[in-house]
Amino acid sequence: MKKRILLVSGAVVVTALAAWFLFGAKSEAAADILASPKRGEFTVTVTTSGELQAKNSIEIKGPERARMAGIWQMKISNLVPEGTVVKKGAFVAELDKSEVDRLVKEVALNVQKFDAQYTQAKLDSALTLSQARDELVNLKYSVEEKKILLEQSAYEAPAIQRQAQIDYDRTQRSYDQARKNYVTKRKQAIAKIQAVEVDLMKERARMAVLMDTMRDFTILAPADGMVIYAREWNGKKKVVGTTINPWESTVATLPDLSVMESITYVSEVDIQKIAAGQPVRITLDADPNKVFTGTVTTVANIGEQRPNSDAKVFEVRILVNEPDTTLRPSMTTANEIRVATVPNALSIPLECIHAQGTTTFVYVRNGNDPVKRQVKLGLVNENEAVVRSGLRDNEQLYLSIPAGAVALPLDSTQVRP
Repeated sequence: MKKRILLVSGAVVVTALAAWFLFGAKSEAAADILASPKRGEFTVTVTTSGELQAKNSIEIKGPERARMAGIWQMKISNLVPEGTVVKKGAFVAELDKSEVDRLVKEVALNVQKFDAQYTQAKLDSALTLSQARDELVNLKYSVEEKKILLEQSAYEAPAIQRQAQIDYDRTQRSYDQARKNYVTKRKQAIAKIQAVEVDLMKERARMAVLMDTMRDFTILAPADGMVIYAREWNGKKKVVGTTINPWESTVATLPDLSVMESITYVSEVDIQKIAAGQPVRITLDADPNKVFTGTVTTVANIGEQRPNSDAKVFEVRILVNEPDTTLRPSMTTANEIRVATVPNALSIPLECIHAQGTTTFVYVRNGNDPVKRQVKLGLVNENEAVVRSGLRDNEQLYLSIPAGAVALPLDSTQVRP
């Protein structure tokens, strides 16, 4: 019986020791998560979301002569759905014609008024000049009569001769003055008719502009393509009910889908890293498995305040290198801009890095014990950092602070990778 008790007790102790070695050691090891440095190409990227648009496009504009017609505001009353594929000359949009209709009626009345004035001016001039010509004929007869009387007075007394001469001279002067007045009246009549005619022609020209502008209120496609709504100053797309003006009359665009670019906005924190010519990895939110390459083409020099954003951002344009029939304007893209590359670099996770003042260090596993070692870092990306000195490739690092690490001395030995 005692022997059985001893055997059972020994078995329990052995089982307990085995369980401690198996589970206790494992849990203790599990508490310390280790990572090894990684050797290879190290890249620093800036990731942003963007929106596709065609690099080249044809603008579909409203009436170009609206300002000549005196129309300053035009409202879109009808518009084909965005994405509609149209042929050249096909209907795209229509503008509200109520304002131009009002102006046409107003100008039509002015045309009638000036036309009546023009006719009246010609009739008045004809009557006035006719009367002046009759007066000239009568005065001419009077001059001939006075001349006859003057000739007959040759056998009369000197006083009668003098009176006849005076009457003849007076009548001749009246005739000469009437001839001069006729020339003046004729010029006055022509000037009056021309003044009214100018007003009439001006209103007729305005009527022609209005009629051409009214025809332009029905907007047709200037070429084949897909209709994409234009955007207003606040970024909203123009739709039915949007008001346009002669200075910003673009209603929609016909993009060239063979050459696309992604428009993105980079924060002022990262914009210093971005430069033209940098390579970009582009994926579509609609199809993340499809990957394109791109190149940064332009970087804005001046920041702007985007809607629903408190920080200043800078516009960056990225050219998509590969043409693809699935690419459509307004598609959302994820752009990974490669801003720096280090070949054959030794990098470690950011979780391994700790700092004390200006000193950067990591915890290195030496056997079963941690060592607090100073490291010098290079480039840093979102997940890792390049180690310039302080580590070797085959060493292991603690991802979390190991037990008792606070009291460890700092090893400042600069080990080259």
